Amino acid sequence: MGAGSVGCLVGGSLQTAGATVHYVGRPRVLDALRVQGLTITDLTGRRTHLDPSSLALHAAVPHMAPALVLLCVKSVATREAAAELAHALPAGTPVLSLQNGIGNATAAQEAAPALDVIAGMVPFNIAEIGPGHFHRGTSGTLAAADHPSLKPWQPMFERAGLPLTLHEDMRGVQWGKLLLNLNNPVNALSELPLREELLSRGYRKALAALQSEALQVLDAARIEPARLTPLPPRWLPTVLRLPTPLFRLLAARMLRIDAKARSSMADDLAHGRPTEVDALCGEVVRMARGLGLDAPVNARIAQLVQEQRLVPQRYDPARLLAALGLPR
Repeated sequence: MGAGSVGCLVGGSLQTAGATVHYVGRPRVLDALRVQGLTITDLTGRRTHLDPSSLALHAAVPHMAPALVLLCVKSVATREAAAELAHALPAGTPVLSLQNGIGNATAAQEAAPALDVIAGMVPFNIAEIGPGHFHRGTSGTLAAADHPSLKPWQPMFERAGLPLTLHEDMRGVQWGKLLLNLNNPVNALSELPLREELLSRGYRKALAALQSEALQVLDAARIEPARLTPLPPRWLPTVLRLPTPLFRLLAARMLRIDAKARSSMADDLAHGRPTEVDALCGEVVRMARGLGLDAPVNARIAQLVQEQRLVPQRYDPARLLAALGLPR
């Protein structure tokens, strides 16, 4: 549900591994899939192509009884998509949310109480690099809440090259991912590929400020973010602020990003689509306010992203730091 970057890459990988997959999406993507088919590539050089005739494409949720639904829509569309699923699918259908942010599984469950919504997390970057062509540019392992409906699917995900790890408590995992996703607005405003942006100390200083602010809020909320990179979450702001030669040395594994990788938020801004900045930076701001705190840097970059949709402009590192009220 939501045949975009995540939906097409995960769904296509599962189909290649032998699963029967139905894709529900917007005309822009479905039209390309009908003509081009679905091509999946990754940073290892792996390439898979599914012919258009092999793809089951739908503009709306078909009335059927799927063994598993992958909810992959953007956060702003979660409630609408969940309600559409509930209208068409049997009660109790398991729905795995593979979305950014913290509250999507809860929002989907509220909108579709008859379905069984499970929180999940996609740790790697996926970019749409051409019509029907989706590229995985970083590494990582899918994560989800430990749920009996998912255990039979683990071998299939493994065969698809997307191992799925189940966790008793997903909250720390989701916040660990959100800390990393705070780079999405920085990347989008830089208009650079991810690796090139991360090799700029000025952009890294902006990301470090966003993460430091979020970590202070998490400390106040007594939430421990999970470690999703070789570096512990609390080391990240310090390492990001280092001079680039030292950063290259200490974050070598973090920089294993190929040249095609960019944030989905950059794609959304480029195409004039709504972004997920409210589900990322906005989540930090809301939690801070609930605790009687402020998160001004996260609030300000969210504002910059919203303004970027109206008046596009590129932020070089100095300009971005100044706009966020940060020293160079």
